[in-house]
Amino acid sequence: MIQQTTDALEWVQQRGAGSLAEKMNIEFVEFTIERAVARMPVEGNTQPAMLLHGGAYVVLGESLGSMAANLHAGPGRLAVGIEINATHTRSATSGFVTGVCTPVHLGRTLTTHEIAVTDDQGRRCSTIRITNLIKDLPNRPEA
Repeated sequence: MIQQTTDALEWVQQRGAGSLAEKMNIEFVEFTIERAVARMPVEGNTQPAMLLHGGAYVVLGESLGSMAANLHAGPGRLAVGIEINATHTRSATSGFVTGVCTPVHLGRTLTTHEIAVTDDQGRRCSTIRITNLIKDLPNRPEA
């Protein structure tokens, strides 16, 4: 199991969060089981009114929550999202938003995380909650 902060951050950076997170320029800056932090630029992720798209907040939250759940799951197991919700309370229009992900529940088969997304001034823009199901990876036959 990955124990140290630097090992976990290196793990998430090497594994990657998927092509969508890459296209949105999500950058993981801190990563442990207790707290995961990532940031994302507003520019390039806006809706026509030049506000950060609501779905962009959700992609940031799901990227953080799913990766944190997979770190908790450990080797040979996989965490998959089964429920997510978001409440947007402010609109970001420039700079970056930062998501801070903390566990609400870390169980053997379910995890729930809350992600608080703030703008560069530290104002909360969105609150996201994600629940992930943890399951064993199937045994793959050797080639």
